[in-house]
Amino acid sequence: MLFNTLDFVVFFIITLTVVAIIKRRNFHHIFIIIVSYFFLYYSSNYQITLLIFTTMWTYYLAKEIHITSNTTRKKQLLVLTLGCNLVLLGFFKYADFTISELNGMLNHFGIANIPVLNLILPIGISFYTFHAIGYVIDVYRGNVEPSKSLREYMLFVTFFPQLVAGPILRAGQFLPQLREKVDDWKEKTKLRLIVIESHNLKLGLTMMMFGFVKKMFFADNIAPMVNHIFANPVGMESFTIILGAIAFAVQIYGDFSGYSDIAIGAALIMGFKIPKNFNKPYFARSPADFWRRWHISLSTWVRDYLYFPLVFNNRKSDLRVFFSLMTSFFFLGLWHGAGLNFAIYGILHGVYVTIETVLRKRSKFLRENTFFKSKVGTVISILVTQYLVFLSFIAFRIQDLDKMFYTMKKYLILDFAVSHTLDIIKSFEISVILVIVFMILSYISYKKHNILENIANLKLSRWFLFSTVCILLIVLFYGGNAKEFIYFEF
Repeated sequence: MLFNTLDFVVFFIITLTVVAIIKRRNFHHIFIIIVSYFFLYYSSNYQITLLIFTTMWTYYLAKEIHITSNTTRKKQLLVLTLGCNLVLLGFFKYADFTISELNGMLNHFGIANIPVLNLILPIGISFYTFHAIGYVIDVYRGNVEPSKSLREYMLFVTFFPQLVAGPILRAGQFLPQLREKVDDWKEKTKLRLIVIESHNLKLGLTMMMFGFVKKMFFADNIAPMVNHIFANPVGMESFTIILGAIAFAVQIYGDFSGYSDIAIGAALIMGFKIPKNFNKPYFARSPADFWRRWHISLSTWVRDYLYFPLVFNNRKSDLRVFFSLMTSFFFLGLWHGAGLNFAIYGILHGVYVTIETVLRKRSKFLRENTFFKSKVGTVISILVTQYLVFLSFIAFRIQDLDKMFYTMKKYLILDFAVSHTLDIIKSFEISVILVIVFMILSYISYKKHNILENIANLKLSRWFLFSTVCILLIVLFYGGNAKEFIYFEF
């Protein structure tokens, strides 16, 4: 089910109404599990069986890991659980890609091709698989108490706001909220109900409206220009490529952070706190800083469950740091999709962050130089970082390698031609204006902290005025067909 449809609005209102009317904790949890499965079934039908299988074996194997005292058996169960999840993810996400690449190699030797399976990627599989893997590892490490019931674990894995496109939840972030106790005048303590509080309702709706505006007003109306430029970029001018890269950066941020805002806002209305997934990433001062601000749930997941185990206790070795970072970012890139372009996207960021990490560790001049803390140094750092990030977005956007390398070359080596770029600007005036407006609003948001909370704390009349403006922007610029979120593909 797409967030940006009337179907979701009706679904969400009915869900909140039932939760508000029937005040029983056990019913709340079972009901949210049922509607979460329905939410996924609405878009993917039979594919929800994969979610059910993932949930079941992860729950029981993690429970076995927790109660087993034998270290060897613990490790065996961990490997089995991770293997089951990764094989399922790998089969549906990478089988056809692997077969295609093998066929390309076999053609050189005149060997018959292997039939492609033409698998459909199950919606949300990358996200709920990472939820499950993170949970098992945390139980194995002793970082979290395993779920006391299948119902509790199912609610964690299937919680519909973040089910299909994140943010990637950690058990340690969500399970304590289900186990939270509150004071009660009848009893000393009781487990918390799902309660719709006025403050959470107002702030959650504000976040959701921001998300809808990012997606439906900005991203969807910038997309036509991006699609036109990158459909066949060969022959395009350098400034056209740069315009396309900037526009795509705004589009993907509006699309994905918009989804995250809607998910976090919807969860907050029901009383659940999901950590934010973006923190003004286009004001990052370095590649490492960018990944502390962009898709935070994924970058921290890769850091904690892949990078740290790889680098282990040997961070003083530049070679070990290089290997660990490059491996982590390579898999981070491939997580986004089965394609060499995604591998290149990850490798580029691996190179960026590795160079930065080694230079900062080895160069006292760079660590302590006051220039980079000055306003001019900050601006230069931000511009250089985004220039590198937008270069990597070209690899993310264009799957054909020949077109991708041509586009990157034009991005890096300017030809200073402008005639076609001016034609593009004239043809897509609305898209260009929206890119500029988005950049201005982003700067205002960067300077004004806690802008969402400030809007949510407005007097009711002013808040309704803000809400009306948001709704009008969405309705007036809505093309008539709900467009999928980009990260549904991953």
